[in-house]
Amino acid sequence: MEILKIIQERFEKNKHLHKEIAWAQVEKRLLDNKDKWSTLQKMEETGGEVDVVFDGQVFDNQDGFWFVDCSAQSPEGRRSICYDPTAWEKRKEHKPQNSAEDGSAWGLAKGYGCQLLTEEQFLALQKLGDFDTKSQSWLDTPKSIRDKGGAIWGDKSYGRAFICYNGADSYYRVRAFRGCIKI
Repeated sequence: MEILKIIQERFEKNKHLHKEIAWAQVEKRLLDNKDKWSTLQKMEETGGEVDVVFDGQVFDNQDGFWFVDCSAQSPEGRRSICYDPTAWEKRKEHKPQNSAEDGSAWGLAKGYGCQLLTEEQFLALQKLGDFDTKSQSWLDTPKSIRDKGGAIWGDKSYGRAFICYNGADSYYRVRAFRGCIKI
Protein backbone atom coordinates (compact mmCIF):
# COMPACT_ATOMS: atom_id res chain seq x y z
CA MET A 1 0.00 0.00 0.00
CA GLU A 2 3.01 2.31 0.37
CA ILE A 3 3.32 2.82 -3.41
CA LEU A 4 -0.36 3.73 -3.58
CA LYS A 5 0.13 6.42 -0.91
CA ILE A 6 3.23 7.82 -2.66
CA ILE A 7 1.45 8.06 -6.00
CA GLN A 8 -1.64 9.63 -4.43
CA GLU A 9 0.41 12.33 -2.70
CA ARG A 10 2.27 13.12 -5.90
CA PHE A 11 -0.97 13.04 -7.92
CA GLU A 12 -2.53 15.65 -5.62
CA LYS A 13 0.61 17.81 -5.68
CA ASN A 14 1.01 17.83 -9.49
CA LYS A 15 -2.49 18.44 -10.83
CA HIS A 16 -1.06 20.19 -13.91
CA LEU A 17 0.04 16.76 -15.19
CA HIS A 18 -3.50 15.34 -15.21
CA LYS A 19 -6.05 18.16 -15.01
CA GLU A 20 -9.08 16.16 -16.13
CA ILE A 21 -8.59 13.07 -13.96
CA ALA A 22 -9.91 12.45 -10.45
CA TRP A 23 -7.88 10.44 -7.93
CA ALA A 24 -10.83 8.07 -7.33
CA GLN A 25 -10.58 6.89 -10.96
CA VAL A 26 -6.85 6.24 -10.67
CA GLU A 27 -7.15 4.55 -7.30
CA LYS A 28 -9.79 2.15 -8.60
CA ARG A 29 -7.61 1.26 -11.60
CA LEU A 30 -4.61 0.65 -9.33
CA LEU A 31 -6.60 -1.47 -6.87
CA ASP A 32 -7.92 -3.55 -9.77
CA ASN A 33 -4.36 -4.09 -11.09
CA LYS A 34 -2.20 -4.82 -8.05
CA ASP A 35 0.00 -7.02 -10.24
CA LYS A 36 1.41 -3.77 -11.75
CA TRP A 37 2.46 -2.32 -8.40
CA SER A 38 5.86 -4.00 -8.55
CA THR A 39 6.60 -2.11 -11.79
CA LEU A 40 5.63 1.19 -10.18
CA GLN A 41 7.71 0.31 -7.11
CA LYS A 42 10.81 -0.39 -9.22
CA MET A 43 10.33 2.84 -11.14
CA GLU A 44 9.96 4.69 -7.83
CA GLU A 45 12.96 3.02 -6.13
CA THR A 46 15.30 4.14 -8.90
CA GLY A 47 14.23 7.78 -8.67
CA GLY A 48 11.47 7.98 -11.25
CA GLU A 49 8.93 9.87 -9.11
CA VAL A 50 6.03 8.18 -10.89
CA ASP A 51 2.89 10.20 -11.57
CA VAL A 52 -0.15 9.98 -13.82
CA VAL A 53 0.20 11.96 -17.03
CA PHE A 54 -2.70 13.03 -19.23
CA ASP A 55 -2.50 15.41 -22.16
CA GLY A 56 -5.59 14.21 -24.02
CA GLN A 57 -3.63 13.12 -27.06
CA VAL A 58 -0.36 11.22 -26.67
CA PHE A 59 -1.09 10.35 -23.05
CA ASP A 60 -4.80 9.62 -23.24
CA ASN A 61 -6.89 7.80 -20.66
CA GLN A 62 -8.58 5.34 -22.98
CA ASP A 63 -8.23 1.82 -21.57
CA GLY A 64 -6.25 3.01 -18.56
CA PHE A 65 -3.94 5.67 -17.20
CA TRP A 66 -0.34 6.46 -18.13
CA PHE A 67 2.11 6.26 -15.23
CA VAL A 68 5.32 8.04 -16.20
CA ASP A 69 8.67 8.86 -14.57
CA CYS A 70 8.19 12.53 -13.73
CA SER A 71 11.37 13.29 -11.79
CA ALA A 72 12.76 16.68 -12.78
CA GLN A 73 15.99 15.05 -14.00
CA SER A 74 16.55 11.55 -15.39
CA PRO A 75 16.16 8.93 -12.65
CA GLU A 76 19.47 8.71 -10.78
CA GLY A 77 19.17 4.99 -10.13
CA ARG A 78 19.31 4.27 -13.87
CA ARG A 79 22.14 6.49 -15.06
CA SER A 80 25.40 5.64 -16.85
CA ILE A 81 23.87 2.93 -19.01
CA CYS A 82 24.19 2.27 -22.70
CA TYR A 83 21.10 1.76 -24.82
CA ASP A 84 20.66 -2.00 -25.18
CA PRO A 85 22.41 -5.39 -24.90
CA THR A 86 23.81 -5.14 -28.44
CA ALA A 87 25.38 -1.78 -27.64
CA TRP A 88 26.82 -3.13 -24.37
CA GLU A 89 28.45 -6.02 -26.22
CA LYS A 90 29.92 -3.62 -28.80
CA ARG A 91 31.88 -1.67 -26.20
CA LYS A 92 35.42 -2.98 -25.95
CA GLU A 93 36.68 -0.58 -23.26
CA HIS A 94 35.07 1.24 -20.37
CA LYS A 95 31.86 -0.77 -20.46
CA PRO A 96 29.11 0.45 -18.17
CA GLN A 97 28.60 -1.80 -15.15
CA ASN A 98 25.19 -2.85 -16.36
CA SER A 99 25.07 -5.67 -18.86
CA ALA A 100 22.09 -7.04 -20.75
CA GLU A 101 21.24 -9.31 -17.83
CA ASP A 102 21.98 -6.75 -15.14
CA GLY A 103 20.33 -3.99 -17.06
CA SER A 104 20.96 -1.76 -19.98
CA ALA A 105 18.32 0.86 -20.76
CA TRP A 106 16.34 -1.74 -22.66
CA GLY A 107 17.01 -4.51 -20.13
CA LEU A 108 16.07 -2.44 -17.10
CA ALA A 109 12.84 -1.19 -18.62
CA LYS A 110 11.82 -4.69 -19.68
CA GLY A 111 12.85 -6.06 -16.29
CA TYR A 112 10.75 -3.44 -14.55
CA GLY A 113 7.74 -4.13 -16.74
CA CYS A 114 7.67 -0.66 -18.29
CA GLN A 115 8.77 0.77 -21.62
CA LEU A 116 11.03 3.62 -22.63
CA LEU A 117 9.28 6.83 -23.60
CA THR A 118 8.95 7.33 -27.32
CA GLU A 119 10.05 10.56 -28.96
CA GLU A 120 6.40 11.63 -29.19
CA GLN A 121 5.79 10.87 -25.49
CA PHE A 122 8.93 12.73 -24.42
CA LEU A 123 7.87 15.83 -26.37
CA ALA A 124 4.34 15.64 -24.92
CA LEU A 125 5.77 15.39 -21.39
CA GLN A 126 7.93 18.46 -22.02
CA LYS A 127 4.80 20.48 -22.82
CA LEU A 128 3.57 19.75 -19.28
CA GLY A 129 6.74 20.86 -17.48
CA ASP A 130 10.50 21.15 -17.50
CA PHE A 131 12.17 17.74 -17.46
CA ASP A 132 15.79 16.82 -18.18
CA THR A 133 17.13 20.36 -18.01
CA LYS A 134 20.39 19.04 -16.53
CA SER A 135 20.18 15.43 -17.68
CA GLN A 136 19.27 13.29 -20.67
CA SER A 137 16.91 10.37 -21.24
CA TRP A 138 17.32 7.52 -23.71
CA LEU A 139 14.19 7.17 -25.85
CA ASP A 140 12.67 4.23 -27.67
CA THR A 141 14.65 4.31 -30.89
CA PRO A 142 13.23 3.47 -34.33
CA LYS A 143 14.69 0.30 -35.83
CA SER A 144 16.02 2.22 -38.84
CA ILE A 145 18.31 4.24 -36.54
CA ARG A 146 19.17 1.36 -34.23
CA ASP A 147 20.18 -0.85 -37.21
CA LYS A 148 22.86 1.74 -38.04
CA GLY A 149 24.28 1.68 -34.50
CA GLY A 150 22.56 4.78 -33.19
CA ALA A 151 20.00 5.56 -30.53
CA ILE A 152 18.04 8.70 -29.66
CA TRP A 153 17.76 10.64 -26.44
CA GLY A 154 16.09 13.83 -25.33
CA ASP A 155 16.67 16.77 -23.04
CA LYS A 156 15.42 20.29 -22.54
CA SER A 157 17.64 23.36 -22.91
CA TYR A 158 16.92 27.02 -23.54
CA GLY A 159 13.23 26.41 -22.83
CA ARG A 160 12.79 23.85 -25.60
CA ALA A 161 12.94 20.09 -25.96
CA PHE A 162 15.60 18.51 -28.16
CA ILE A 163 15.82 15.03 -29.62
CA CYS A 164 19.42 14.03 -30.30
CA TYR A 165 21.35 10.93 -31.25
CA ASN A 166 24.47 9.08 -30.20
CA GLY A 167 26.04 5.74 -30.78
CA ALA A 168 23.90 3.30 -28.78
CA ASP A 169 27.01 2.10 -26.96
CA SER A 170 27.67 5.53 -25.46
CA TYR A 171 26.80 6.28 -21.88
CA TYR A 172 27.05 9.37 -19.73
CA ARG A 173 26.79 10.12 -16.04
CA VAL A 174 23.61 12.16 -16.59
CA ARG A 175 21.85 9.91 -19.11
CA ALA A 176 19.24 7.39 -17.98
CA PHE A 177 15.81 6.53 -19.28
CA ARG A 178 12.27 7.55 -18.45
CA GLY A 179 9.81 4.71 -18.29
CA CYS A 180 6.07 4.54 -18.64
CA ILE A 181 3.34 1.98 -18.20
CA LYS A 182 -0.35 2.10 -19.00
CA ILE A 183 -2.52 0.59 -16.29
